[in-house]
Amino acid sequence: PNYLALTGGSTFGITDDCTDCSVEGSGIVGQLESAGYSWKAYMQGMPHACYRGAEAGSYAKKHDPFMYYDRIRTTRRRCNRIVRFGNLSQDLRKGRLPTFVWITPDLCHDTHDCSIRTGDGFLRHLVPALLREIGPHGFLVLTYDEGESDAGCCGVAHGGRIATVLAGPDVRRHATGPGSYTHYSTLRTIEDAFGLPHLGRAADAASLGPMFKTTPRIPRGA
Repeated sequence: PNYLALTGGSTFGITDDCTDCSVEGSGIVGQLESAGYSWKAYMQGMPHACYRGAEAGSYAKKHDPFMYYDRIRTTRRRCNRIVRFGNLSQDLRKGRLPTFVWITPDLCHDTHDCSIRTGDGFLRHLVPALLREIGPHGFLVLTYDEGESDAGCCGVAHGGRIATVLAGPDVRRHATGPGSYTHYSTLRTIEDAFGLPHLGRAADAASLGPMFKTTPRIPRGA
């Protein structure tokens, strides 16, 4: 449900890693499309675009929020934008990266099944390539989904403490937030950058704005 919070502003009553459940709507995807922004989700380990299975090798649907939204999963045009991670290198090479990019590493490179060193190696190649292409006002959000335990933190019942890092031309160097934040804060910050209304609990969440030199504004077609 953490991933739904990041993309839809709610966990929609889901409290576990169910793979046969679904939610109505399209989350931030519908917002982006209505505002004229392009998007694509790159899923490492996914066998093919729009794969509907619960798992395949190192791919896990529970880490792919877009396949839970009815209006994405059942709409071929949208579903075909949930693609294999290998497509990212092609899009980078050809200069056709969409304006909004989501990347989920597989169960090894997210350091769930493999070492932190393995995850670091994955990011060492990926992050510089992305930063070269995000433009003068783009930014990268690198975050974990949950902590090592379900211990509450910061006024939130579950999830624990996680690491979240921002990078980009408008991000303040070595800045740290003055308070506590949640996945809803991340969603709110992204929506603000695109000029989108706030979904669900993002409306009441603290923005990550203090980490930026100036509020980022992503132009259409960027």
